[in-house]
Amino acid sequence: MKRKDFLRITGLAGATALVGSPVAKAAAPPPDSCVLIPSETAGPFPLDLTENNTYFRQDIRESKTGTLLNLKLKIIGAGNCQPMQNVRVNIWHCDKDGLYSGYSQNNNQGQAGLTYLRGYQFTDANGEVNFITIFPGWYTGRICHIHFQVYVSSVYAAISQLTFPLTTKNALYAANSAQYTKGADPLSLNQDNIFSDGYQYQLATLTPNSSNGGYDSYLEVTVQGSGTSALADLEPETGGQFKLGQNYPNPHSGITTVPFTLYNAGDVKLEIFALNGQKVATIERPDLGIGTHQIPINLNALGLAQGTYAYQLAVTNATGAFRQAKIMTAL
Repeated sequence: MKRKDFLRITGLAGATALVGSPVAKAAAPPPDSCVLIPSETAGPFPLDLTENNTYFRQDIRESKTGTLLNLKLKIIGAGNCQPMQNVRVNIWHCDKDGLYSGYSQNNNQGQAGLTYLRGYQFTDANGEVNFITIFPGWYTGRICHIHFQVYVSSVYAAISQLTFPLTTKNALYAANSAQYTKGADPLSLNQDNIFSDGYQYQLATLTPNSSNGGYDSYLEVTVQGSGTSALADLEPETGGQFKLGQNYPNPHSGITTVPFTLYNAGDVKLEIFALNGQKVATIERPDLGIGTHQIPINLNALGLAQGTYAYQLAVTNATGAFRQAKIMTAL
């Protein structure tokens, strides 16, 4: 199985995901509630991250320099305000000088074919994804920001942007002026054409990290769905040939089981991927019949450390080849 095949596990490679309707930017929510993230433009430089296998990674810096930023996003289902597992999250943003990879036009010359500061991950059992990047700069007409897309399934995706507290952000620029040579961000949130109508659900935390000299950032993002949304059960890449269950227990201590049901007999392959996109293990079960099956996983026996992995079930039968993936976490 080529690594590019793993990109198709959400059913979005070559497909068009429907975006949720714009959400009014309301006042702060009452305690213990969750509000849909406002929908925003994908911007002039979104690209389709499903078309390039480079993007399945946590560390998206490549050779770009700047202040280290550890970004964590937690995805919440609006239906019950609970974390959503196995949801795909794309992010992309400009570099310290305001340039985006992948395009060469107007004031963004020389960036065509480049892939820096773009990537995606799948949410873990806590509904969280983590990215290692650099703090973005700013460019004329826009305040500093990061784009993100949350793909709940091939029939629904939420697109939005996040930004940071002004005082902390400009203090970061000042403290690292040798790299961020453009100086302080000149815009306020009310002057930015995206955040001027409200930003309370898009304002990520920004906290200095004394251990690595960088910053930590966190934002909770609420999208349509309830917990592990039923939308994800209808993914077309399974072709009605099988149903993949969540491993149990999850999280686990190194030993877990992956359940699945075959609706037609076929050859089954369970592939395990590290979050940098590297395939680290394969378990094969040829010629399985119709019905419910289980594949036990022992990370120690596979020579794998505890951590978070993506597991993909690939089924090949007389009809064709089909696959789907989920995330498992060993604590």
